[in-house]
Amino acid sequence: SGLFHPAVALAQVVWKHAQYEPLYHMLSDPEAYVFTCINQTAEQQELEDEQRRLCDIQPFLPVLRLVAREGDRVKKVINSQISLLIGKGLHEFDSVQDPEVNDFRTKMCQFCEERAAKRQHDSGVIFNDWQPHELVILLELDLKFLISSLMVALLKDSFTFQISPNEFPITLMSYAIKKQATVFRHETLEKPEDYTLQVNGKCEYLYGNYPLYQFQYIRSCLHRGLTPHLTMVHSSTIIAMRDEQTNCITSPPKTATKPPPLPKKKVKGGSDPAGSTSNHPLMEMLSLCGNNSWFSLPSSGQLVVQAGLFHGNEMLCKTVSSSEVNVCSEPVWKQRLDFDINICDLPRMARLCFALYAVIEKAKKARSTKKKSKKADCPIAWVNVMLFDYKDQLKTGECCLHMWSSFPDEKGELLNPMGTVQCNPNTESAAALVICFPSVASHPVYYPSFEQVGTFPTLSYDSHEQKLQLKEILERRSHTELYEHEKDLVWKMRYDIRDQYPQALAKLLIITKWNKHEDVAQMISLLQTWPELPVLNALELLDFSFPDRYVGSFAVNSLKKLTDHDVFQYLLQLVQVLKYESYLDCELTKFLLDRALSNRKIGHFLFWHLRSEMHVPAVALRFGLILEAYCRGSTHHMKILMKQGEALNKMKALNDFVKASSLKATKPQTKEMMHVCMKQETYLEALSHLQSPLNPNIILAEVCVDQCTFMDSKMKPLWIVFNNEETGGGGVGIIFKNGDDLRQDMLTLQMIQLMDILWKQEGLDLRMTPYGCLSTGDKTGLIEVVMHSDTIANIQLNKSNMVATAAFNKDALLNWLKSKNPGDALEQAIEEFTLSCAGYCVATYVLGIGDRHSDNIMIRETGQLFHIDFGHFLGNFKTKFGINRERVPFILTYDFVHVIQQGKTNNNEKFERFRGYCEKAYMILRRHGLLFLHLFALMKAAGLPELSCSKDIQYLKDSLALGKTDEEALKHFRLKFNEALRESWKTKVNWLAHNVSKNNRQ
Repeated sequence: SGLFHPAVALAQVVWKHAQYEPLYHMLSDPEAYVFTCINQTAEQQELEDEQRRLCDIQPFLPVLRLVAREGDRVKKVINSQISLLIGKGLHEFDSVQDPEVNDFRTKMCQFCEERAAKRQHDSGVIFNDWQPHELVILLELDLKFLISSLMVALLKDSFTFQISPNEFPITLMSYAIKKQATVFRHETLEKPEDYTLQVNGKCEYLYGNYPLYQFQYIRSCLHRGLTPHLTMVHSSTIIAMRDEQTNCITSPPKTATKPPPLPKKKVKGGSDPAGSTSNHPLMEMLSLCGNNSWFSLPSSGQLVVQAGLFHGNEMLCKTVSSSEVNVCSEPVWKQRLDFDINICDLPRMARLCFALYAVIEKAKKARSTKKKSKKADCPIAWVNVMLFDYKDQLKTGECCLHMWSSFPDEKGELLNPMGTVQCNPNTESAAALVICFPSVASHPVYYPSFEQVGTFPTLSYDSHEQKLQLKEILERRSHTELYEHEKDLVWKMRYDIRDQYPQALAKLLIITKWNKHEDVAQMISLLQTWPELPVLNALELLDFSFPDRYVGSFAVNSLKKLTDHDVFQYLLQLVQVLKYESYLDCELTKFLLDRALSNRKIGHFLFWHLRSEMHVPAVALRFGLILEAYCRGSTHHMKILMKQGEALNKMKALNDFVKASSLKATKPQTKEMMHVCMKQETYLEALSHLQSPLNPNIILAEVCVDQCTFMDSKMKPLWIVFNNEETGGGGVGIIFKNGDDLRQDMLTLQMIQLMDILWKQEGLDLRMTPYGCLSTGDKTGLIEVVMHSDTIANIQLNKSNMVATAAFNKDALLNWLKSKNPGDALEQAIEEFTLSCAGYCVATYVLGIGDRHSDNIMIRETGQLFHIDFGHFLGNFKTKFGINRERVPFILTYDFVHVIQQGKTNNNEKFERFRGYCEKAYMILRRHGLLFLHLFALMKAAGLPELSCSKDIQYLKDSLALGKTDEEALKHFRLKFNEALRESWKTKVNWLAHNVSKNNRQ
């Protein structure tokens, strides 16, 4: 029973017993001690949150230790709560020991806590983004008590000071000058203003009117408990060094006929810029190491590493391959790989992609007479790495890259440029590729800042004919690739595009030569004067094809005008696109956090969209860090989200119990045991008084245990009912599913909701039911129950005892509606049915939703029809014996037509109204076709099996007939509609077959 008590109760028991021990008088106050245990991640954990019960803590071993407290308790409690909430211990972020992670954490915590402070103190003033200087507040320090020891050297004399980190650098320097004057008994001639503090042995300076604790070097020393060592440098030295570096950067151009060649590298700490024009970046010393278990290799064959340089999807130069070495557990190449591109031409976001594959002999066919046996490439692993680090420095030196396992795809590509640039965190079982970046100069090479790139004059002399040609190219309906001469024309007329067709920015970016530094500089310069884009075009620029950081900032800037409602509408895609980002600190992350911290609903869904993918190794670090930042900026919301997390944990435990019990007990027995389990105090408490994860506006007050059940499908989803007496409304139902990926359902329902919004904007309310659906974890999530509704299958079966004739009973639906809507109410119910039937016919046709049958189409008692279970979309229909079971592209069944016509055979007026609704709905969606294309294209980042390539997106282009004129499209749609009407009896037969086979299974 102790398992269900909070840790604080256990501490009281321990203290009671301790009174009788001989050394009791030597103990401090009980508050000075804390329990520790070994947790499930094999870490020693302090149980700071003493209100948590042992059953929730789940220690790895049933042993607790009571130890003296150390450190800041409040901070520890918050850290422990964040770790618990995001499903990843914050100590894991510390243990990565990556400066990019540390800088990002500090920067984002400062950002989010500033937003929290703004929220409290400020209602009208627009938030000013903090200045982008290299300073970040160290939030972990309690500055009231911290006095730091600093060692300062002045003219080879060293002095150590005790000084508050709140002081400015100038104060420290004035102390040093006074100290020197006192020691050597001379007058102070130097002024502190003439000096700057330099970090010993580094090109790093502390200057400006900022407290010392804001400087990164001081911060890192304090973190590690070291004394900061600084040297006072006279300003004249720094000015001389600056002049030297500037002279070396702006060396005169060799030719004056074209714009000066760009100094593509900012050089630090040296005067020789030779490295910036070195011909080829190269990789050397390739070797591979790993445990023997890291991947399954063919028994014979050769191992090869292929490497390519990419900017988005674009290959910057030809791929290169290593030599072949025999298959073994630790192959070594020791080989130099040269790429055909100058270092000065490398774009800032260039990524180096590797693929490890085996070349194996294909088995000869028995009758084959060919002497030449074919070889096959067998992909084994891949990994990507950026050429520049997060501080713009070109990488040098040895680098160990832990690879990701390859899964052969239909395209047969070995390299995976769209994959993450994170290495595989599971280092124990991953192949490790060791590469060495060469040193191209005697000093660090940096990518130049925008200021160094400079601006370019506007030059544009275009003929009338060229302008007409450009107009034709930019207004083309088809999205085929341009010919080379067309690309040249588009590039030549880029200023015209900015001034007359700014929305065609994406087309210009696609044809920009990102492997030519002059063109890149021209494009980035042009972007500074580009007018802000409409949201539709800005969304397109978030795609993987546009990795440049200036383009990214420009796109996010254009999204800042989105209302909170629109941000919420596109949030699913915006979170997925984070996976394309190459560095942790990016504009999109800040934009999302900013909006989430100013709107609780956006914060709620941002949290769950990120939290639901924390089990994915490639994104766990990025998503975990964003979640940590959000929690620190909204500690109050964190408590509410923890309550939801606890409820989901209980649902998962309950679902596991039901699955196990169903194998050996009948449904009534299992249901009874489920109710007994739910009536335990811990379950009742966890499943009461929480915000619904599906909609934070809904409070789930009390769980109605007796109305709860589970469904018969394979994963035994739970059906949980809550009531909320305060609102006076009826029950609220939630389905908990564990074992099915709900992300595709979530996307489909988001699109149906978007369609509903677009239709309503045009005055067409098709009575849609876009019910809530939320993925909350690995193959785990919640679905909103639409109360007072039933499936068509159930309605047909209830009206007919024989399964075989159920689907042929054309009056079943109409009779059911009559029973629910007596008298005059029936006409309104039929109108609701007609409108909703039109909406879902068009939605399922456009989205290519497959596998439709009478079990996944439902009707509400009000008459509204709606679809559920969207396991297949974009034309990926379930096939039986290799034939599409659904041959109907537009689903319309005889029974639906019967209801629409009010049960009369020739009620053409009603049916034509229905046809009109369908056509109007379809044409509205066509007008917004690009929005659907862009949103689906962004969702490719999600890695859904049925949405992975341009072929899947092509389905949408075809179903919306985006290459056709309005007249052609409407004609095409009418053909499909009439075809559906003619085939309606076949749909009936299909559904009959479904009912029979389902009945045989039961």
